[in-house]
Amino acid sequence: MDKSDKRNQLTLKPVELKHLKQFNELLRYVFQVTDSDIEESGYEDEREIVQAKRPVLRSAEVFGWFDQEKLISQIAIYPCEVNIHGNLYKMGGITGVGTYPEYANLGLMNDLIKLSLEQMRKNKQWISYLFPYSIPYYRRKGWEIMSDKMTFKVKDTQLPKPLPVSGYVERLPIDHADVIEVYDQFAKKNHAAMIRNELNWEEYWRWENEEERTAAVYYNENKKPIGFCLYWIAQEVFHIKEIVYLNQEARKGLWNFISAHFSMIQYVKGETFKNEPIAFLFEDSEIKETIEPYFMARIVDVFQFLSHYPFASTGKPFHFCIKDPLAEWNNRIFGMIWDENDHLTITDEPLGHPVHLDIQTFTALMMSYRRPSYLYRIERIQTDLETLRTLERIIPDQEPYFSDYF
Repeated sequence: MDKSDKRNQLTLKPVELKHLKQFNELLRYVFQVTDSDIEESGYEDEREIVQAKRPVLRSAEVFGWFDQEKLISQIAIYPCEVNIHGNLYKMGGITGVGTYPEYANLGLMNDLIKLSLEQMRKNKQWISYLFPYSIPYYRRKGWEIMSDKMTFKVKDTQLPKPLPVSGYVERLPIDHADVIEVYDQFAKKNHAAMIRNELNWEEYWRWENEEERTAAVYYNENKKPIGFCLYWIAQEVFHIKEIVYLNQEARKGLWNFISAHFSMIQYVKGETFKNEPIAFLFEDSEIKETIEPYFMARIVDVFQFLSHYPFASTGKPFHFCIKDPLAEWNNRIFGMIWDENDHLTITDEPLGHPVHLDIQTFTALMMSYRRPSYLYRIERIQTDLETLRTLERIIPDQEPYFSDYF
């Protein structure tokens, strides 16, 4: 049977709750999830994780290719909300992506991705995030790296000395209301962060054994929670899953708490999700830090994304010329002009000088993952120097933070 015949016998349709077992079987196969992975995550068996995924499948929009009644390729759009430079955007999280190898190279995933973009646009999800199994593959589909994850390792002898603070730390369950409150405040202050609802928090802990995790919550002198550290201790290592603080007092107080474990541990290992090396904050900065790309993003609808974008300033008229490999509605000119009241109008007229770039670069630019001058220097943007200076002025200079996983 040739490829066209094989493809013609397939059907593209929504994946429903009755397909939940097949949905998870495909995920397990593609991502090679083993029984030991399930056990280490705190689940008793596969049936328990299948049931745990039921709310996700119920909330998400899932599409798949079927060979008769067998699910053989799938993609899920996970409904989320994120903070883009202080404005809240609906975000389509792409997850559950996979195809059985015997059905590879039939163009099935390309069609599913195009369908997901159309669906997200219909849902007014002007931006999409995903965790890439292949950065080159998703770049070809219009996604670009938008956040980093930094892993660090600190010897016990390098831990910071205690600093005077007016508050205190309490050890609490990871789902304590004060943890939720602090993160919510943090997310609304940090560009690109997920605004977590109950389901988002469940996904955050999906592959963690939360029964073995603890939250250290820092309270100021008014007994208000302003920071937390999610951690566990194993084999003389203090593991930090995430450390969040609303001000420097909370940062100092949480590191005081971590340093208090000096006699119990040999190392502190952790992760932070912003390009903000912690070594500079330590007296002994000779620690090991490793930075790697984490999540990717894609602007689904350029016009709508720009219409809601909180520009830091205004500038002379110019226009974006964007190339998009899959979303034809983005392949056009976007003229940018501000009136005397700083109100932005977006037109299809080539106003002022052009800014030529593809959708991937446009995403990295608007997400402030890389500054305009850098993208210009590496020839990802083509424009004149005056318009480049305008871009530097109008795009907020705040690095993305994203610590979730789905």
